Amino acid sequence: MTPLPRSTSLLLNLAHAIDHMFLLIFATSVAAIATDFGFARWEDLMPYGVGAFAMYGIVSLPAGRLGDLWGRRRMMLIFFFGMGACALLVALTHSAWQLAAALTLMGVFSAIYHPVGIPMLVQRSARPGLTIGFNGLAGNLGVALSALVTGALLKYAGWQAAFAVPALGAIACGVLFAYVAPAESIAPGRRAPTRAMLDRRALAHIFAVVTVASISGSLLFNFTTNGNGELLRERFRGIVEDPAALGMLLAAVYVGGALAQVTVGMLLDRVPLKTLYAGIVVVQAPLFLLAANATGWYLYALMFAFMIVVFGAIPFTDAMIVRYVDDRMRSRVSGMRLAVAFGVSSLAVWLLGPLVKASGFRTLLLLMAGIAFATFCVVMLLPRSTMGGLGADDAPAPAVD
Repeated sequence: MTPLPRSTSLLLNLAHAIDHMFLLIFATSVAAIATDFGFARWEDLMPYGVGAFAMYGIVSLPAGRLGDLWGRRRMMLIFFFGMGACALLVALTHSAWQLAAALTLMGVFSAIYHPVGIPMLVQRSARPGLTIGFNGLAGNLGVALSALVTGALLKYAGWQAAFAVPALGAIACGVLFAYVAPAESIAPGRRAPTRAMLDRRALAHIFAVVTVASISGSLLFNFTTNGNGELLRERFRGIVEDPAALGMLLAAVYVGGALAQVTVGMLLDRVPLKTLYAGIVVVQAPLFLLAANATGWYLYALMFAFMIVVFGAIPFTDAMIVRYVDDRMRSRVSGMRLAVAFGVSSLAVWLLGPLVKASGFRTLLLLMAGIAFATFCVVMLLPRSTMGGLGADDAPAPAVD
């Protein structure tokens, strides 16, 4: 099968950046929106964003099914135009409940990308690990852009512009994608199998472990990416207080974490998944414990470190699906995994404000240390593998511990 055109691959990676950036504009601008809507504290407005993250998980299931059976190209067009329209809608809101409704609708369209865009990107890749690594880099550069662009737009144009300007970019990307993405002659789910599937017991074991690990990993991702901005603002009080400067500091953290994913992607093509995954998650808990009481530049250094390992763990669930699931079913399997993982992890967004308000960021960081340890325990239940990476499509079923 011929590789995707470079322009299409670029837009699929850019879509990952859009997906993560748009969902985090609210978290970065929540203090400004809370003030505009008459809330005394940003923590009181934060739960209104939970609908977006709930839909991010729930809608992954039908999105994956439609991607396999209706077509991934069509679904990605809906993604680009839907995200742009919803971000414009958010910019027009005037109350907390209007905001909640618009963000929830945005979550519906944001759910399309992971079960559809990533399988579309890797389906023709000769080095899927590296492809996943670069895709992860793009997604987390979107997280960095959310901090950087939103911080600048908040300072110079207001929170409405922080949603409206990226919205126009997403719509423009949709127009380009319609022009350059090759047509699908047949939907992936209707093609002939390209590899031998695992037996049902081995596949169920892998799916269960990957889903649980994905839940805990997604909880850490949501707690950190939605809370880091306010954590930095609180613990840099008297050191750096300018919103744009804080946005640049936070963007640098996310860029560092995103770059780590390229290294992980390269290693995924060479190193057994379980060994690499366990080696990354084992250092998460100690870093969160150290950060619990840290302030100033020491906290910033620890934030840099723990975001490297939080982001570095992200590619593994997609890598497992690429490694063991035939392309004609990948969107549906991804959708099932994401529906559970993102649906449960959306609780992090709902809990973040009330938890920090009641107990502070120290308690939140201690909770994240516990979640990180649980992730490590789950990763150790992954099956043994003698394979060195993702390259073998016809590999036998792994031994189940």
